[in-house]
Amino acid sequence: MDLSKIKTLIDFVGRSNITELTVTEKDVTVRIFRTSPAEAGVAAPPQKPESTISLVSDARSSVEKTSHAVKAPVFGVLHRAPAPGEPPFVAIGDAVEEGQTLFIVEAMKVFNTIAAPRSGRITHLTDIDNGEVETGDLLAEIA
Repeated sequence: MDLSKIKTLIDFVGRSNITELTVTEKDVTVRIFRTSPAEAGVAAPPQKPESTISLVSDARSSVEKTSHAVKAPVFGVLHRAPAPGEPPFVAIGDAVEEGQTLFIVEAMKVFNTIAAPRSGRITHLTDIDNGEVETGDLLAEIA
């Protein structure tokens, strides 16, 4: 993989909501990571009116204790299986380990693996397969 491709991938990650990208070409694998402002210790400015945030945060606090949402990091085509005709990566009720592949989102001919952010059991799974997802769409929930 040449330097210009790597630079293009870095620019892509910088412009998108993706926090991790792994690309393999022939026998070379490149992994690009980006930390979110919350992980870096910087508070993100609120994007909604204060009254809405307080109402939503109360509802989310009870949900966050029991489950963790896995959302689409980028717009693209969601693949629930590693290849056509193969079984999906996960199903509802499956136990998953942190880092386990849950989905692949194809964006701009780049296949982005979506990994489990934590260990647990799949309690919700999207019905979309080989269809488009928007950035932020709920793909799964892990309890």
